[in-house]
Amino acid sequence: MLFEVENSLLVVVDVQQKLMKAMSNSELCEAKVKLLANALTLMNVPVIVTEQYPKGLGPTVDSVKEVLNENTAFVEKSAFSCCGAEEFNQKLLEYDRKNIILCGVESHVCVLQTAMALLNKGYTVTLAADAASSRNENDKALALSYLRHNGVSVLSTESIIFALLKDSKHPAFKAVSALLK
Repeated sequence: MLFEVENSLLVVVDVQQKLMKAMSNSELCEAKVKLLANALTLMNVPVIVTEQYPKGLGPTVDSVKEVLNENTAFVEKSAFSCCGAEEFNQKLLEYDRKNIILCGVESHVCVLQTAMALLNKGYTVTLAADAASSRNENDKALALSYLRHNGVSVLSTESIIFALLKDSKHPAFKAVSALLK
């Protein structure tokens, strides 16, 4: 699979205040989501952020919101799969990007169901494994195994970032590499 900035879209799934408090390795996951969102925003990759029942689970964590720009689409949902929200599907059509990069929580529920629905719609899906979490590490491990066996590429945040940059001559390279120090 070739990563191209012009063909990629980042989907941040339910990285919300109350959910993150319950996640395994929540600090690492949140830091990696922030890094991925920040780097891809600097590379002009569009971002969709979903929020599962924000009235009860709170909004997206501040550390992630602070690295996004005014073009970020926020979508409220009740379905576990992001594709169960009509607004999400409309945004997918508007952006017209075929390579979807996923991160967020929970790996074995909303992330898994979203990944499978996107595959069924004909998208290429890549999961940033270190930018995903579940309350239980075993649930995450099983979800990653299932996703790998069903056509989802599973990589690290840095692998995805460098795959999109391709070259140290990329205009965003200096700004993005500064995030990695």
